[in-house]
Order: sequence, then structure tokens, then C-alpha cells
Amino acid sequence: MRNRKLVVIVLTLVMVFGVLSACSSNGNNKPVNSEKPSSPPAATNNVEEGAFTDYSAGFPENVTIEIPVYDRAFEGWNVADNYYTRWIQKEFGDKNNVTVKYVPISRGNEVQDFQQLLAAHKAPDIIFHYDMPQQIAYYSEEVLQPINYDEVANYAPTYWGNISSTIEQYGTINDEKIFFFASRPDADNFLTLIRKDWVEKVGMKVEDLTSLEKYNEMLVKWKEAGLGVVGGNLVRNNFNFNYGFRDWPVDAEYRALYSDLSVADFTTVATERYLRNLNYQYNNGIVDKEFYLRDDDNKVKSEFVAGRTGTYATYLSSNTDVISATLVNNPTAEFALLPPTAAIPEGLQPQGRAYWPFGFIMGVNYETPEIERIALWKFLEWMSQPDVLFLLQNGIEGDNYTLDAEGIAVKNLEYTGESVLSMNNNKDYWALVTESAQYPDAEVNKKAQIRNWAPPGYEALIETHLKYYADTAPYRTPDALFTDVVTTVGEYKADLNELFQELYIKIVTAPEDQFDTLYEKSKQTYLDAGYQEILDEKQGIIEKGNFR
Repeated sequence: MRNRKLVVIVLTLVMVFGVLSACSSNGNNKPVNSEKPSSPPAATNNVEEGAFTDYSAGFPENVTIEIPVYDRAFEGWNVADNYYTRWIQKEFGDKNNVTVKYVPISRGNEVQDFQQLLAAHKAPDIIFHYDMPQQIAYYSEEVLQPINYDEVANYAPTYWGNISSTIEQYGTINDEKIFFFASRPDADNFLTLIRKDWVEKVGMKVEDLTSLEKYNEMLVKWKEAGLGVVGGNLVRNNFNFNYGFRDWPVDAEYRALYSDLSVADFTTVATERYLRNLNYQYNNGIVDKEFYLRDDDNKVKSEFVAGRTGTYATYLSSNTDVISATLVNNPTAEFALLPPTAAIPEGLQPQGRAYWPFGFIMGVNYETPEIERIALWKFLEWMSQPDVLFLLQNGIEGDNYTLDAEGIAVKNLEYTGESVLSMNNNKDYWALVTESAQYPDAEVNKKAQIRNWAPPGYEALIETHLKYYADTAPYRTPDALFTDVVTTVGEYKADLNELFQELYIKIVTAPEDQFDTLYEKSKQTYLDAGYQEILDEKQGIIEKGNFR
């Protein structure tokens, strides 16, 4: 494999994945492995038709593939050994003479986990992430091998047919074919729950939360009534926190300069507005006072479940336990969705980051030999079959679900038998090929989304969410795609991430009368630490028009 040390952030795909917040993790970008083979098992392109070995009847000798799977710490769920991993082994592995081994990856520390496994030469055959900058970081560390599109198409024709246009458009880095993807239908179940009963106890309605000013007014009333505070978390590694504080319409060059998933915008008026509001909330005791200690989702969730906070942002699904767990502690609790306007200052619009047309971004481990790479393609091909996906997403008919007249799987959420689904409907297994479950008919698909995403009795939450998602569509824009290398992002992002956490916490927790002075001083510190160099390099690329 050619040395690519100078490539670092090709495209600098300051890319997005929804709220995501919910979809991002450890942004550490240190080299993971200095002991690389001199001749990694790269695929050869332009292979003549018919030159591939026929493995349709399985492999003559057993092949082991190692597949990463997120470990989200669901109680009682073994991500590497359960009904579905055993079913996968039986239906795909045994029939193809393949041993499928699942490698747990912590959702909150996935980059660290991958780095440690790579350093120990024990990494799985697929290296994945939801964020393109991190995948490019893996590429720059030379831990991904080039792939051959003809090979993929030969061994995984269904998978290739579903996603080939996306792979061909986004999968090439520095003229090397590196990445392959899961598809991403235009759907998103990330939302923010709010305690409806708390809102009404202070004489307001959820519909009244038409601006940040109204929202803060309500939060003050929550405090005065002794109900609780708004939830909070540590902002790190995933930087879309200030989108709703930007002017609208957003200028294309401004978007290109300051929108970056991996490096925080710390110097614009949008960030100042965001920090000033959070400083106000902190000093007035209406946000979780220890928000900066909530550095993973479970910590944020526990505050909501315990009834100490009245909001919680999450990916909601039919078997998510956040509502039921909250009701155990607060039996009279009622729930609604926070309107998208609630956190937006008056006069601005509910801007957000639009998704690019893929879910998981994947690469093949540089140490994976050819025969295992071929087994990976066959695995993705098998999982791309509609009947396989349907079972992984819904379980066993008669146990996990029944079919209604429209062919929609109606889940039996009382089922606790062997084939019980994980608490995100097994998504961490089938997300290798698609980001969300889909039915062909649009209306049927909408009904299915409501059933898949709504806990029993809370269908109205998802109906409201779908309306909000449609209403805010005009204000969602993807981050810019640079077609020149932005090397300074890779050089400075890890240090700037750490510095951002330090500076923004200091500013937010300072007395209100110190905000202006402290923020101005902190901006200069951030610029001097490398951010100015990033802005200068990006500006040069923008002036050449090498972005979109």
C-alpha cells in the first residue's frame, strides 16, 4: 500500500449524521499501528470477467470473518452471542463454511476500541464509523485496504446494486477505492422527549414553546415549582450545537468555512449566542448543573428516568425502555416532543444538519486476507436479501410479531422468549446494509415507522415527530464537501477538541458579568491553537471554488 501520510483529510468531508448527536463518539485520532505488512492484501482492479473464483457453493476450507457490533450496554443482552448471532451463523455461516465472529465495540468509545484492537492486530475485518472525518483518519493511518468494485459486484450483486452509485460517488479517496456504505433512506427517529406533565403544571402547553425565549420562561417556572431542570450533556466530538443559532438563510461559503463535524466552530456569532444562552441557563439554575459530567448517553438518560431532568434526546424505538423506566419512578409522568422551535431564538429558523446518503461508512481492515474479504462481500450480499433483513428487523413470526392485512409486522412487545430483539430492534446487526427498516409503499412505510419507533400507547409521539421532520426539512443542509485536501483539520482536530471542552465549560459556568471578557479571550486562544490555520486553509479552497 502506498504511503498516504500527506493525504490526511482528503475532501475534508465535514459531513453529517443527524442529530446525532446521537451518532458520534470518541474523536481521538492518534496513529494506531506502526507494524504494517510490507505488502498488504489489496484487491486488484480491472479483473477480466469470469476471473473470480466461484464460491457460490461455499468455501472449500473454513473461513472466519470478524464483524464489529456496537455494545450499547443493554441489560441482559450479549451482543456477540444471542439468538440472532447464532441464527446468522446457521443460515449464512454454516451454509458457506464461514465462521462469523462478532467483536463488541463500545458505542461511547468506539474509536479507542478500534485503535486498541488495531494496535494489538486483533481488529475486526470491517472498520466502521458514522462520521466521514474519522473514517478518513483511519485511512490516513494506513489501516484500510483498497477494494475492487468488480469483486464487490461479483460476490455481492444485490448489495452492489442497492448502493453502487453511492460507493462510486463517495468511496474514492486520493484516487484509491476505499470505502463502502450502508444505504440511508430519508428517515430519522432522533427526537427530544419532554415531560408534558411538568409543562402543564406551570400553566403552559408544549405548543407554547415557539422560541428559545418561551422555553427559558418555562424552565424558570419549572425551577420555581421545584420540578426539575432541562437535561444537558458534554459537547464533544460532534459539533452541530450552534446550527439553530445561525442566521437564515445560511451562506454557502459560511457553511463551508464553519460547518465541520470534527472541529468545533468557536468564533462565530452563532456560537456566541449558543454559549450566552447556556451561560444564562447555568447561572439561573435551569439546566443540569453537572451537564459537563454527562459524557455518555446512559448518564443523561439516568437523570431523566430519575425525574431530575425534564428533557431527553434519544433515538426512540418501540422497545426503548426510557418511557417505561421513567414511569417506574414517576407513575404520573406524561410525555410529549419538544418542538423544533423551542431551542431557537426569536427571528431565527430551526436549522439542522442534513444527512448524506449513507449510514455506516466502512473499510476493510488492511490485514484482512483476500479470502476473508470475499467472505465479507458474500455476507453483505446475504444480509441484503429482503427476507433476511425482515427477520433480523422483526424476529420470528408468531413470537416477536404478527402480520397485519397490509403486511406490516405488528410487534409483540410482551414477548421475552429466546428470539427477543435487542432494545434497538437489532439495528446494530442489520445496519451494515441499511440505516432504517423500510417498506416499499410510502403510506405503509409511514405506518410501519410509527409502529417501529413508538413505544406502545405513544404512537402520537412519532406522528408528531414525522410532522416536525417534514416541517423542518427546508432548514436542513448538508455540510460542505471539499474537493481539495484540508490537511490542517487532521493536524489540529484532536487538540482543538480537548481545548474546546475546556474553554466552553469555563465560559458557561462563569458568572454572567464575566461572559464577554472570558469569551473574547478564549476565542483568541482557540484561534492561536490551530483554528486560524484551519480557517485560512479552508478559505483558500473556497476562493478556488473547490467545494460544494
